[in-house]
Amino acid sequence: MAKKITKRENDYSQWYLDVVREAQLASHSPVRGCMVIKPNGFALWENMQRRLDTMFKETGHQNAYFPLFIPKSFLSKEAQHVEGFAKECAVVTHSRLIHSKDGVSVDPTSKLEEELIVRPTSETIIWDSYRDWIQSYRDLPILLNQWANVVRWEMRTRLFLRTMEFLWQEGHTAHATEQEARDEAHRMLEVYRSFAEDYMAMPVATGIKTESERFAGALDTYCIEAMMQDGKALQAGTSHFLGQNFAKAFDVRFQDRDGKEKFVWATSWGVSTRLIGGLIMTHSDDNGLVLPPRLAPTQVVIVPIWRNDDEQSRVMEYGTSILASLDKAGIRAKLDDRDQYKPGWKFAQHEVEGTPLRIAIGPRDVDNNNVELARRDTMKKEIISRDGVEKMIPDLLETIQSDLLETARERTAKQTRQASNYEEFKNILDTDGGFVYAHWDGTAETEEQIKNETKATIRCLPLHPEKQPGKCIVTGKDSPYPVMFARSY
Repeated sequence: MAKKITKRENDYSQWYLDVVREAQLASHSPVRGCMVIKPNGFALWENMQRRLDTMFKETGHQNAYFPLFIPKSFLSKEAQHVEGFAKECAVVTHSRLIHSKDGVSVDPTSKLEEELIVRPTSETIIWDSYRDWIQSYRDLPILLNQWANVVRWEMRTRLFLRTMEFLWQEGHTAHATEQEARDEAHRMLEVYRSFAEDYMAMPVATGIKTESERFAGALDTYCIEAMMQDGKALQAGTSHFLGQNFAKAFDVRFQDRDGKEKFVWATSWGVSTRLIGGLIMTHSDDNGLVLPPRLAPTQVVIVPIWRNDDEQSRVMEYGTSILASLDKAGIRAKLDDRDQYKPGWKFAQHEVEGTPLRIAIGPRDVDNNNVELARRDTMKKEIISRDGVEKMIPDLLETIQSDLLETARERTAKQTRQASNYEEFKNILDTDGGFVYAHWDGTAETEEQIKNETKATIRCLPLHPEKQPGKCIVTGKDSPYPVMFARSY
């Protein structure tokens, strides 16, 4: 199996696509720019979804669902918002098909009075509902999340990282005060940071986007940024302080405790199936996918080996008892008892699919009360006693989880540099890539110049900057502190 995977050093982009294909995560769909998420990929997304959903509910949020279709007029109400999404919208203009000589065609008489936009994001339709839900301070805060799909008409796509349709969650909250809304935006950024590092084992930098990079319609956009093995950054999640922009656009007011009428304050925040792409590029190797145990659909696979019916009976009984003990210990384990495939083929499949631990058992292991244990991350094998496997493996899975995070942190540290001038800045990007901290004069013109000349963008400004005065690497103007640049996905 792994022979089909291009080496990272030869063609990183093709390596990524090979891993997605060989690990059976997703495939291209008949609709250009869309993807089919296969069971392996969806099981991974479900585990991400379950953990995030728990974290959202622990912070007081509830789930709801809003329509896929949004009246075109709704997007026109917030000027920055419509400008930001206008070029990415799919538009429904008719409601019916009719039979024709070519099979079917659009019924010209079914033209809609108002076109509908296929959801690129839900701020507008949600705030239209909030107008009816909110009258008093007693109705606040509203803390909602939606698990949904969205459509953004992307022309240059890559599985999981950028597709025309993708799955995500979008939180939308309403608050009585500015401070409450700002606190919410920061709280959800910390939820994302915690999830990325504690569950994905993917270290991230947190910060705030520049004006040119912020979400359309937001006053501030906060983000988590991860560094991939090839030296490119990945925006892994965003949390937006929306101010009162959408409340004013949709006339959402409330009466405060003093009886005064005020506009509501808002946030929105989201992560998507792009996280799967980030996970792949953070941990995987030339043999295929590597999964952190806390998110792996199968944490341990047991592969039995036999040559005849008598051996099969003994080995399968042994394997079944191990499976039962792992299940009892809360480990997501399975026994690969398929007899149409040889053990070597199974080993290769589970390796390319990233199962964190593999247990191999044969007749000799039964006789000696042993198992062969293999870690996917290090590819190391060892023979251990069957006794106490159910106690040892939970600890080993946690060790793998922490080792993956530490390895990724060490790599990110090596990929993070500081540039004192423009030539050094460009040389680092062209040679090593990674995060580059450099001084910037704070102007959109300089930001755009750097982007055009180097293809690097400001990934984020520090949330709590320490004063480190310097000179902008391009203009030589004063700069209070360095900011983080990188080329990105």
